[in-house]
Amino acid sequence: MFSQSQIFRCLANPIFARLYSAQTINLIGDALTWLGLALLAFEIAGENAGVILSGALTLRVVAYVVLSPVAGAIADRVDRKLLMVLTHLMRMGLICLFPFINQPWQVYATVLALNVFSAFFMPTYKATIPLVVDSSEYPQAIALSSATYQILGVLGPGIAGSVAALVGTRQIFFLDALTFLIAALLILSLPGKLRVPQVEKKTENHRTWQDLQAGTICLFRDPLIRYALVMQLVAAIIGATILINTVGYVQGTLQLDKLEYGWTMAAFGLGASLAAVGLSVVKQTRSKLTLTTFGAVLISLAIFPANWVGLNSLLILWLLAGVGQTLINVPTQVLIADRVDVNIQGRVYGAHFAWSHFWWAIAYPLTGWMGSNFPLAIFFNSSLIGLAVLGGAYVVLRPSRQQRAIQGKWHEHEHNHDQHHQHQYYAHSYENVKSAAGAIAEPHRHLHFHDA
Repeated sequence: MFSQSQIFRCLANPIFARLYSAQTINLIGDALTWLGLALLAFEIAGENAGVILSGALTLRVVAYVVLSPVAGAIADRVDRKLLMVLTHLMRMGLICLFPFINQPWQVYATVLALNVFSAFFMPTYKATIPLVVDSSEYPQAIALSSATYQILGVLGPGIAGSVAALVGTRQIFFLDALTFLIAALLILSLPGKLRVPQVEKKTENHRTWQDLQAGTICLFRDPLIRYALVMQLVAAIIGATILINTVGYVQGTLQLDKLEYGWTMAAFGLGASLAAVGLSVVKQTRSKLTLTTFGAVLISLAIFPANWVGLNSLLILWLLAGVGQTLINVPTQVLIADRVDVNIQGRVYGAHFAWSHFWWAIAYPLTGWMGSNFPLAIFFNSSLIGLAVLGGAYVVLRPSRQQRAIQGKWHEHEHNHDQHHQHQYYAHSYENVKSAAGAIAEPHRHLHFHDA
């Protein structure tokens, strides 16, 4: 077991410390944004504010799914520092529009534009972590980033609510804009350029599309990452059920108040935070696939009895569910960093960000449908679906066999296929998997898994 302070060891790296500080301030800004948006929606629509918020949440997921792979591809080809600074400055400008909004369509348009730039920031940030820390630091760096995300998910609304009470609903957005400016300045202060080395390449009109395919190929061709990605579908199904239906169960079925609802969601976030911290301070003797499988089992079973328990039991169950979610998400991110070369990590993290949010795009309407048709057993039914997806993945993908998968990294390189270099590969055009029988002599680029 490591000392408790080792989770912060990565902060001894001054470049990562500034990058992490920018992310933390960015997350505080996000909390201010969404609490301010909820208050603004209530001002505009009163009791129908939920309609505006649900529409905004849908637009957010759509922006992430569609644009994150593009962001990941671009992050591999430009200065990531410049890209992150620009996304912060553009969001700062858009946030300043919120105080002047008084129509629902204006909310939708501004939220969509805002999340276009958010979709560019998140995968770029994740792909930059392995670029600024060494291999011994990035597990702690990823875990610390995830823990901060979860902790501020718990504390952020409380901080934002206190600020809103002091400055007012619409004025909170100007303070929100200031957080994005500070984060942009921190990133701008990073030394040099944060750009992966690139070899000389021909300009091709379909290059970006090829880059998008490259990220998805690494996710789904790699047996370890593919299985972890399916476990994230389980986390999305259960997580969407918790986020959408907890308020109705606590305030409706249990006839409690907003305070108890806040406690329940805080328990979920606290469990996720404790698990993220634990993953970095405890030496991991289990494989990442074992952790993701255990996390999927835990989060599914945690909500199994939730429709028939009181508040105290619900707090414990939601704490366990939060632990399960982190045991899926953090090892998956570390697995990508382990098995993908730094030169193409932007594309892979971008594709991962899109696919993981696509799971939520499936989970939200599924949960809504179940809540409308089976309201008395929503948690029970979601648990069964999560366990079914887990069981199917376990049988089909056989993670116990994948534990012995070849160790190495996905990378992209250029070479000739001749009688001295023939093997199966994924061509840079990615239309087909070509074999030695179709060897070609001219130089070309393609993805290749290099054994360790």
